[in-house]
Amino acid sequence: MLDMPLHVRVDVGLWIAAQNDLGVCDAIAANGLVGKTSAMSTPHAPKVAGIDSAVPAPPHTTEPVGAPLPPPLPGGPPSAAGTLSGDGPLQDRLAGWVSDLTLLHDLTEALIRTASLDDALRELLRAGASLVGARRGMAVLEPADGLGPASTIGLGLAHADLGTIETVPRDVTSYGRILDGLDPLPEGTLPRPIAVPDLRSARDLDPRHREVAARLGYAASYALPLATQDTGTLGAAVWLYDEPAEPAERQRHLVGLYGGLATAHLGRLLEVERARAHSTALAEELLPHRLPRVPGVQLAVRHHGGARNGGTPGGGTHGGGAPGGGDWFDALPLPEGGLGLAVGSVSGGGPGALAAKGRLRASLRAYAVMEGEDPVAVLSDLELLLRLTEPARSATALFAYCEPRARRILLAGAGHAPPLLVGAHRTEFVETSLSAPLGMLACWEAPSVELSPAPGETVLLYTDGLLRRTGDDTDRAFARLHAAAASVPKADRADPGAVADHVLRTVLPEGRRPGMEGMNGVVGGAGEDDDVVLLAARFE
Repeated sequence: MLDMPLHVRVDVGLWIAAQNDLGVCDAIAANGLVGKTSAMSTPHAPKVAGIDSAVPAPPHTTEPVGAPLPPPLPGGPPSAAGTLSGDGPLQDRLAGWVSDLTLLHDLTEALIRTASLDDALRELLRAGASLVGARRGMAVLEPADGLGPASTIGLGLAHADLGTIETVPRDVTSYGRILDGLDPLPEGTLPRPIAVPDLRSARDLDPRHREVAARLGYAASYALPLATQDTGTLGAAVWLYDEPAEPAERQRHLVGLYGGLATAHLGRLLEVERARAHSTALAEELLPHRLPRVPGVQLAVRHHGGARNGGTPGGGTHGGGAPGGGDWFDALPLPEGGLGLAVGSVSGGGPGALAAKGRLRASLRAYAVMEGEDPVAVLSDLELLLRLTEPARSATALFAYCEPRARRILLAGAGHAPPLLVGAHRTEFVETSLSAPLGMLACWEAPSVELSPAPGETVLLYTDGLLRRTGDDTDRAFARLHAAAASVPKADRADPGAVADHVLRTVLPEGRRPGMEGMNGVVGGAGEDDDVVLLAARFE
């Protein structure tokens, strides 16, 4: 430990450890002094005697091979006593290095807490603006491999402002030159930052660029490539100054270090986003692309994937995001004007649940075509298949055989939530017998239930995710669902899609509704990882 005042004392061992771990101090040292604070500029410590400046430093503290040497200290070589005394420049430089490392650590900690590409880009812009002394900026995500996704995020710029900037020819913008590789560089060399310290006086500036800069009120820019050897070029960040300016050498160095860390984090998020997109596309293919048209009944479905399972809110074929987990539905026309309706949920999540969901749905369709008039037989065959092919997995399912013209439904469930009948004069759960999920017992069996909906009544089939998304216990969740169905406006009862939308809006709390913030894992809560499937059938 150096003999320094307590308020500036630095543990050299810890500092060296940080240097070796982060690999930034040697580079920071090449940029000269980082400045001193008033607390660090007051000499208090006595001179240290008995130090021979000619003694070489221990091997673990020597400069790495090829590392740039720090610039000479002002006033020539310092004496041994002056180097370690309270008024020596080494103390200020050590304190400056520690300050820079602490700043980078804090900014990086905030960055790695982001869980989405857009949030990471916003944090990158915010942190970079504080490092280079700018107030506004924009980040363009455009991976060089062309596989996407691509997006543009602004800091202090409205969406219309970003659109105005995009009217400038791309090849004359700083981010365009970086992303399109317009500046000649040796092969294998990463793009370099581009500083335009004074847009107003630049003679070769594109007229449209000058016009846009004047309209938005910025006079200088600094563009940083988001590129590393491992990730390639992912995008570019541009910070805008209100007056002619450019970042100092130390600011460039710090934002460059931070940019490298941010690019690595963006690369990891990009892999996750692409994997989620692939999972969502696969899940979409495992579900019906459209619902059948059968005389005497109208169908609508809403399905939304959970955050854990890779669902995307707001998308999907039938008004929602494709589930990425084990929840599924089906609607298939059967012989003699019949209709088969099914919903189910497979335990677990991820690719395994997707595969099991696809196999169960395909098998149920085959069993329904052969023996759909007997829902118990359909589920019994499905249970046997699951027990033989997926012994470690369980599933819930509900299958209903419908005769739309006769308004007759025969259904059976295996550990699944009961359907809900919604009409002008009644809103009630269909009483089904208590049964175990598929794969839980050596021999599954449960009686079927028959019901006859009145003209204009709607039957709602749903998965357990709808109940879990409420965050309530089971009894309260059922009560909330019943109240939501009973409150459907009269004008919406003729449209099964409107009935489903009203139920979702009413039964789910703010932040957990499909297509709203909170469905993508940003806003936490019980049940946010669960898929939601709601299938509505209105009988005429």
